[in-house]
Amino acid sequence: MSDPRGQAELNTFPRLLMQHAQQRPNRPAMREKEYGIWQTYSWAEVAQNVRAIACGLAELGFKRGDRLGIIGDNRPRLYWSVAACQCLGGIPVMMYQDAVAEEMAYVLQDAEIKFAVVEDQEQVDKMLEIREQCPLLEHVIYDDSRGMRHYADTFLLGLDELQSMGTAHDKSQPDFLDGEISKGGPDDVSVMLYTSGTTGKPKGVCQTHDAFIQSAKGGCQFDKLTENEDILSYLPMAWVGDHLFSYAQAMVSGFTINCPESGETVMTDLREIGPTYYFAPPRVFENLLTTVLIRMEDASWFKRKIFAFAMDVAKRCGAEILDGKPVSTSDRFQYWLSNLLILGPLKNVLGFSRIRVAYTAGAAIGPDLFRFYRSIGINLKQLYGQTETCAYVCLQPDGQIKLDSVGKPAPGVEVKLAENGEILVKGPMLLKAYYKRPDATAESINEDGYFLTGDAGFFDEDGHLKIIDRAKDVGKLNGGSIFAPNYIENKLKFFQHVKEAVAFGNERDYVTAFINIDLEAVGNYVERRGLAYSGYTDLAAQPMVLQLIKECVEEINAQLAADPMMADSQIKRFLILHKELDADDGELTRTRKVRRKFVSERYAVLIDALYSGKSEQHIETDVKYEDGRQGKVSADLKIEEAKTFAPQAAKTAA
Repeated sequence: MSDPRGQAELNTFPRLLMQHAQQRPNRPAMREKEYGIWQTYSWAEVAQNVRAIACGLAELGFKRGDRLGIIGDNRPRLYWSVAACQCLGGIPVMMYQDAVAEEMAYVLQDAEIKFAVVEDQEQVDKMLEIREQCPLLEHVIYDDSRGMRHYADTFLLGLDELQSMGTAHDKSQPDFLDGEISKGGPDDVSVMLYTSGTTGKPKGVCQTHDAFIQSAKGGCQFDKLTENEDILSYLPMAWVGDHLFSYAQAMVSGFTINCPESGETVMTDLREIGPTYYFAPPRVFENLLTTVLIRMEDASWFKRKIFAFAMDVAKRCGAEILDGKPVSTSDRFQYWLSNLLILGPLKNVLGFSRIRVAYTAGAAIGPDLFRFYRSIGINLKQLYGQTETCAYVCLQPDGQIKLDSVGKPAPGVEVKLAENGEILVKGPMLLKAYYKRPDATAESINEDGYFLTGDAGFFDEDGHLKIIDRAKDVGKLNGGSIFAPNYIENKLKFFQHVKEAVAFGNERDYVTAFINIDLEAVGNYVERRGLAYSGYTDLAAQPMVLQLIKECVEEINAQLAADPMMADSQIKRFLILHKELDADDGELTRTRKVRRKFVSERYAVLIDALYSGKSEQHIETDVKYEDGRQGKVSADLKIEEAKTFAPQAAKTAA
C-alpha cells in the first residue's frame, strides 16, 4: 500500500492514510463500541478497509468528481467511506443523520448525489421515501444489515457486499487504486459540508484537501497533539467541528478516534475511554453541568456542604493553578484537598480525568460556565471558526485564557475588522467555493481575499478577539444603546433551568425574551417540592416555575446593569414557551442554533403581547412528532415583569 508519489507529498488525505498504514501499522486508528465491547482497528486495517470500499465503489461505476452522500452516526465504516471516496477523487457530502427525509432530499438534489453510504435501516427508509424526488441517486449502500433481510430492491447494497466486490477488484487490478490516489492534488475538493441555514436554504461549502490539512496541522502544532491522543467522536459527522477534530486532525497526527455505541451511551463510553482531547459545543458542557447540579440537589446535607466548599475553593483559585499563576500556600492546599475529595471524583464521573485539552465552539459559551470547568482543572478553551473556514480562525493559547474572548488568530490566519466591526479572515483554510453558487462565493470574499464572517467583534488590548454577536443580529434599542441578543441569551443559558432563550429588542424601547425551560432540571426542582406535572407544557405553566425563571432573569439583569455597554439591555418582560424549540419544527438548525427570523415570524403574536402590556396570551402551534405525525399544542401563556436595576446600583444588587 505504498504511496505512488512517495512520502514527500503528503498533501491529500489518502496519502496521509497510506503513510500511517506504513509508519504505524499496528497502532490503534479507530475503536468502536459494539454490543458492549470495544473493537479496535489498526491503521493497517483501516487502510485495507478503505481500499476495499474504494475499489467496490469503482466497480459500481463511481467516477472522479462524483459526490458520495454520507449519512449516519459516527461509525468507523462511514469515516472509511469518506476516505475511500477521496481515494477515487470523489467528494464526500456529509449529511445530518437526524434530518427528516425532506431535508435530505434538498441536499441530495442540490449536490447532485448519485451514491450514498448510510448507517442503517432508518436511513435506508428515508432514502426509499424520497427516491422519486432524487432521480440522480443510483445506489444506496448500508453499513448495518439489521432489519434489512426483506429489502430486495436492487437500488440497495450492503457494505459487506461492496467490500467483497472491492477486494476482488483490487486483486484483479492491483495498480488501479494507487493510480487513482496519484491523480489527486491538494487543491481538489476533499469534502462538501452544508451550512446550518439559519437565514435560508443551506449552501454546500466546498473545502479542499489543503484547507483541512493546513487547519489540522496548525491546530495539532498549537496544542502539541500527538499520535497518543484519544478522542471521542460523537458529534454529527456533517458538522465542520467533527470533520476537523475527528477526521482531519486524526489523519494528520495519527491519534485514535473512538466511536460510541449510540447517542444514549455517550456518557458511559466517555468515562470508559477517558479521552485526552475533547471537543463539545457549549450545550453539551451546559447539560453535563446541569446533570451534576441535579445529582447534588438529591445528595445528602453533608455531601452538599463539602461540594459547596470544594466549589468555593475551585472558583477562588482553580483557574489560576491551571494556568500556572501564583497562588497562596493555603489556597493551594485547600485546592489539593478539594481535588482529592470532590473535584477528582467529579472529573472521573464526567469522563474528564485524562483530558489535556478541551475545546468548545459553535456558539458563545457563558463566562460562568467556562469558569466552572477551568476551576475544576479542565483545560477548556474556546475556538472560533465557521464551516467556510474549516472551523479554524482563532485559538486560545495555554496560560492566556480569557473567559470572554475566543483567543488570538490561529497560526497562518489573518484577522481584521471592517469599519462596521464585522470580522474578516484570510488564510489557507478558506472555502474553495459554495457549490453551484458563484454569486454567493463572490459575495462572501472581498476584493482583498478576506472572507466576510458575518460576525461582529473587536480586539482587546492584548490582541484577543471578542465576539459580540452575528453582525446581522446586532441592533439598537430605540434609546440608541447596542442590542446583542446572543450575548443576553448565553447569559440566561448558564442557568441549569434554562435550556434555550430568544431575546428581542432591536428598534424597541426595551428587551424581552422567550425562555425554554430544561425539562429534566426543572422537573427535578418541582418534584422535590411535591409538585406533580404531566409534561413540558404543563410544567412550563406552573407558577412555581415562572417564579424560578423570574429569579434567573433578575439575576442576569443585575449582571447586565454592571456592564456599561449592556446596562440598557436588561430584560423587562419575558414568557416561558409552551413547547421546546425543535429542529424538526424549523425553529432550530440541525446544529441547534436558533433560526431567529423563523421564530420571530412564527411567534409574532407572542412578541406583540410582550410589547403591548398584556399579562397573558393564547397560542396554538403546529408540531411534528418523531414518528412523523403532526399535531397542535396550545396554551395560555403568562407574561411576567422582571425587576431591572439602575447601572450604579448593579454591584450591590448582584
